[in-house]
Amino acid sequence: MRRFLPLLILLLTGCATAPVAVQRPPQTDAPFAFNGRVSFKQGEQRNSAGLRWVHRAAEDEILLLAPLGQTVARIHRDTQNATLDASGKHYAAQDMEALMRQVLGWQLPLSGLRYWVAALPAPEGEFQIEQNAHGQMSLLRQQGWEITYSRYTADNKDALPLRLTLKRDGMEVLLLIDEWEVQ
Repeated sequence: MRRFLPLLILLLTGCATAPVAVQRPPQTDAPFAFNGRVSFKQGEQRNSAGLRWVHRAAEDEILLLAPLGQTVARIHRDTQNATLDASGKHYAAQDMEALMRQVLGWQLPLSGLRYWVAALPAPEGEFQIEQNAHGQMSLLRQQGWEITYSRYTADNKDALPLRLTLKRDGMEVLLLIDEWEVQ
């Protein structure tokens, strides 16, 4: 049995799979999907939710989830308008941010965030960036927001972020991404 122990160990380690580091796609507004959590603070107001976001160039679908996974709100954007379904009611507007603020009382900066979650500046507007030792974005300032990146899927330059903190005008949004999905 002792003779076969190294062979058995070699076979078992060969079956183990290494975690896959998801890489940022080369195109700027590439489709993505992720599951995570979001928390929002402004003054005394605090909100948090689970988050499921599927982004494509022509549409977005964002689900805000209760702790046990029930959908609290569904936000959908296409080329025509934005809709939000919550508490059995249906709302529509021209942009997602205004709709969230109107219905939920808080908002995510979704027009820029669709780029920022991939550690990229939005194409419109000036920006300032700082990078960490791995060449990854550690800080982005754009559209009045300061976005801090504190964790990535891997240590290489094109890895996707897992933890972002967005700050602006006394507002703080923490986004934790639990799982990126390849699109």
